[in-house]
Amino acid sequence: MVDWHLIKEMKPPTSQEEWEAEFQKYQQFPEFKILNHDMTLAEFKFIWYMEYSHRMWGRLVGLAYILPAAYFWRKGWLSRGMKGRVLALCGLVCFQGLLGWYMVKSGLEEKPDSYDIPRVSQYRLAAHLGSALVLYCASLWTSLSLLLPQHKLPETRQLLRLRRFAHGTAGLVFLTALSGAFVAGLDAGLVYNSFPKMGESWIPEDVFTFSPILRNVFENPTMVQFDHRVLGISSVTAITVLYFLSRRIPLPRRTRMAAVTLLALAYTQVGLGISTLLMYVPTALAASHQSGSLALLSVSLWLMNELRRVPK
Repeated sequence: MVDWHLIKEMKPPTSQEEWEAEFQKYQQFPEFKILNHDMTLAEFKFIWYMEYSHRMWGRLVGLAYILPAAYFWRKGWLSRGMKGRVLALCGLVCFQGLLGWYMVKSGLEEKPDSYDIPRVSQYRLAAHLGSALVLYCASLWTSLSLLLPQHKLPETRQLLRLRRFAHGTAGLVFLTALSGAFVAGLDAGLVYNSFPKMGESWIPEDVFTFSPILRNVFENPTMVQFDHRVLGISSVTAITVLYFLSRRIPLPRRTRMAAVTLLALAYTQVGLGISTLLMYVPTALAASHQSGSLALLSVSLWLMNELRRVPK
């Protein structure tokens, strides 16, 4: 889908003429000219419906936020603080849709001086994913705060340290998940398919190929994969330390369950990541790894919520 209309595009092509017209529009863009020049109409329909399903799902998510929010607001069931949260969440939903089209548009732009495979900007992809993660985290935190009874934990120095460490660990997990957007956007998972070393070295020679040096962090596939590895190892190390810190404090059963689940998910996610790398990024395994990052982030937030301070 090479254009964007909020209402008009909800109706897919139905006749052969409409499909051919849609296909002809796609043929004007670099992805067809450089990458898919031998694509058939049947193959085009497959990728078209993939994008169409994603956009329709986004609209359903938007309605799932906005319609109940409007109903609850009208009924007077929202507190003043909750009204602010609801407005922020609905605003994020709308922003996410606009950011999605802004990202897709970057993959349709002509780049006369470039012979690379056409792809969306990794910066816009990361922004789109980051916005989605913020929306998800805010929604999950609000839900957990409303649904789970809060523990009255004694405010000891050990608990304060554990709480701070849990916050930092959740932030690290978020950053690792976000770095995956740069890996996907640059196909960085295909440059070094070995572990634990990258080829024959721990630190490859081409990590600082680009100039200025800062460009390598976001545009050099080798550096992007290296950073993702470091962040992933740092995350699982932090989660392991967090687990053992939690064992030294008397905590409620539900909180301990969150800590154990987080540890188990962390090592599962590491296994998925290594397998994805060694098997040259098969789609199903890569999708499982991406889903694992969301599960890991979810449980990180659950544990944070379990440890939150009781308001006075």
